[in-house]
Amino acid sequence: MIVGASFDTPKENKAFAEAEGFPFKLLADADRSVGRSYDVERGPDEQFGDFPRRRTFLIDPQGVLRGIYDVTDVGTHPQQVLDDLRELTGC
Repeated sequence: MIVGASFDTPKENKAFAEAEGFPFKLLADADRSVGRSYDVERGPDEQFGDFPRRRTFLIDPQGVLRGIYDVTDVGTHPQQVLDDLRELTGC
């Protein structure tokens, strides 16, 4: 399963998903509590402080964290995660 999360409200997430044709569920973390837990919240003095860091977390069906990725290149990132997923599943 793939889900996204942002600091936006549910209404903002819905509008984004509809506008972009986003096929995945988007979770709203408007109070940033989940973002703090996953260390994606930026400090107030950091550039783009209102936005979370772009990170991907690969979590297996048993809830074990298998990978954390700092997304630096959105073009190559999906393939990196898919390669790791294939390695983990043997497919």
